[in-house]
Amino acid sequence: MPDSGEFSVATNAARPVAVIDVGTSSIRMAVAEIDSSGEVRVLETLAQGVSLGKDTFTKGEIERSTIEDCVRVLRRYAQTLEEYRITSANDVRVVATSAVREASNRLAFLDRIYVATGFTVDAIDTTEVHRITYRSIQPQLRSSKVLRESRVIITEVGGGSTELLLVDNGEVAYSHSYRLGSLRLRESLSEYRASPDKMQELMESQIQRTIEQLPHHIDTHDRSEMVALGGDMRFAARELLRGWDPDSLARLTVAEFGELAYRMLKLTPDEIVRKYRVSFQDAETLGPAMLVYLDLARLLDLDHINVSNANLRDGLLHEMASNDVWTDDFRNQIVRSALELGRKYHFDEPHAKHVAVLSGAVFAALASEHQLDDRAALILHIAALLHEIGSYVNQSSLHKHSLYLILNSELFGLTKEDMTLVALVARYHRRASPKPTHLYYGTLERTQRVAVSKMAAILRLADALDTSRSQRVGDISCEIEADRLIITVSNLSDLSVEQLAMQQARTLFQEIFGLRVLLRAGGR
Repeated sequence: MPDSGEFSVATNAARPVAVIDVGTSSIRMAVAEIDSSGEVRVLETLAQGVSLGKDTFTKGEIERSTIEDCVRVLRRYAQTLEEYRITSANDVRVVATSAVREASNRLAFLDRIYVATGFTVDAIDTTEVHRITYRSIQPQLRSSKVLRESRVIITEVGGGSTELLLVDNGEVAYSHSYRLGSLRLRESLSEYRASPDKMQELMESQIQRTIEQLPHHIDTHDRSEMVALGGDMRFAARELLRGWDPDSLARLTVAEFGELAYRMLKLTPDEIVRKYRVSFQDAETLGPAMLVYLDLARLLDLDHINVSNANLRDGLLHEMASNDVWTDDFRNQIVRSALELGRKYHFDEPHAKHVAVLSGAVFAALASEHQLDDRAALILHIAALLHEIGSYVNQSSLHKHSLYLILNSELFGLTKEDMTLVALVARYHRRASPKPTHLYYGTLERTQRVAVSKMAAILRLADALDTSRSQRVGDISCEIEADRLIITVSNLSDLSVEQLAMQQARTLFQEIFGLRVLLRAGGR
């Protein structure tokens, strides 16, 4: 339920951009300008209700009439963009969440939108939602001393799912998406035609069954701050704190918030529309969403909830302002998430970290040969950290077990596509070379297959350099001479153990790069 701003023409010195969020119950657009220093100023926000979630969560697909409703909304938004002279596809980002992502006719929906409007809609997965959500709330986390130094649980109850991030001292320690959305919850119980009291009882039972797994991932006895996002919580903040400034965090007592939530649950959507002057789509989600927030707060034994005005569109705008370049801080968050996953499977942490460092050194030295970007460098680093977690299952075929465990895990900040690449690089850190007939590898595009092979070849060399698992190979330098890659280890004179391991590990590297590998001690 965003507030609509005044129409403003972007200055010549600023870049006008727009982001559109195709959500479960509405399509929202934010038009902004980004100045030369990367600062974002929102010029206008628009919202229009649609029934995407209702279709997907009850029928499994988006009805034709709903698709055409979306087309009409997006065509109007396109006209607005023309008024702002936003004509380049690079200046517009359009994303869709669970209602589109889970629809059986998702591709037909995306194609129809593209044909009718020219918009390319990106149906983002949950890991992307978490990354963007973190980007949206990060400025407030940094500006608040209490939040900066606390364990903070950030949550947003959407129409189809509940997103949860645990940030500990400024670093993401846990992220997860629960199939517990306000609209999904209401639609799943609509067939019961129960009284308001009985409906509330059914909702609470379903919520409890979903969130009871939370203590397995987060110590609910540790004191936490909770920051709630989403239009339903902004509504609550406006009702309970008259004159609330959306640029600051609202602080609601759980007791007062609970009373408001129960009042909402006793009203029908039509009654909420008449009494509170909100859209029908928003009225449908208010009660169920607020009940989820309330039960989470009680599970965490909180006496208050912080409410932020940050939203997905803010995060998207911040990413556009940084040209979607990952900052060092954000990369560190991803690495920390990978380390936590490794510890879960009792990996050899000193070995994994050292192999990651060695991989990075070889990767940097071979930049002109592999021509891969910084994102590939991070994927290689994460694969190096996790390449042996499969030993948790069994030492035999550990590389295949690593593939399975990584594919079935979530890392903050990495998409499913990223995780597939990480898993494959880890899978090929030893044994057979990649083959088109191999599961997952054969489904990649050629550029991705080549990238996986290059990264896996580098990982094999790095793993061989620490074959003793003692981290005794320190500084290395790499030099290409004719048809050879010469790796010089400056701090050792005896490399017999590493030489033997390198003989077995260099085959893939030679196949991919056409270079023989020579390991040299002490600069001889």
